[in-house]
Amino acid sequence: MSDHTSRPRQLAFDLPVDSRHGVEDFLIGPSNEAAYGMIEAWPHWPEAWLRLVGPEGAGKTHLAAIWAKAAHAWVVPVSEVTEENVPHLISGGALVVEDCDRGPRDEAALFHLLNAIKAKRGSLLLTARAAPDQWGVRIPDLLSRLRLAPHATIAPPDDALLRALLVKLFIDRQLIVDAGIIEALTLRMERSFAAARALVDALDRLSLERGRRVTRALAGEVLADLFPDDAN
Repeated sequence: MSDHTSRPRQLAFDLPVDSRHGVEDFLIGPSNEAAYGMIEAWPHWPEAWLRLVGPEGAGKTHLAAIWAKAAHAWVVPVSEVTEENVPHLISGGALVVEDCDRGPRDEAALFHLLNAIKAKRGSLLLTARAAPDQWGVRIPDLLSRLRLAPHATIAPPDDALLRALLVKLFIDRQLIVDAGIIEALTLRMERSFAAARALVDALDRLSLERGRRVTRALAGEVLADLFPDDAN
């Protein structure tokens, strides 16, 4: 019987992860520097609103948090944009509406919000994983307005940014991992921010369960489980 199966297993609890969303914690690379530049350009945006587009786990929430702090904006999911809520939502002059391409969405209220925030000379940041044509918008005027909105796109990370992200995620979990393991993970994992988070989370859990530090063997086991097509 192997060593890790003969000893009692530790329980892995869902403890809060120290995931910092300050401007000093945002990792900038070729894939996101244009989006970061647009966020930093506020309040000199060309329009009252800006669309921030990027894949799952790309850093949209982090960038939105940076902007929300600078603009003193509230942050709400698109499901909270209703006709009765619009006057309250725009009352602060700045608002982030997250995940506009998913979940229940009141299109008439969203269109009202766009008009109201512009009339108030406020600022609105909309986040989504895809361009408006893929949201399933039914109101033509809303779709046209969203298409014409200035936008910033976060692309999948390059190797350097992916490597830096892995290091940050391990540090957030107070895990020390050898540089060689980071390099091996970078070469063999799926090229996405979401995959980096899933990989570090799985390694954190398995390391805790086994009562071992993150080793090459442990990393290889998790890679084979999460990305079987790339594990050879």
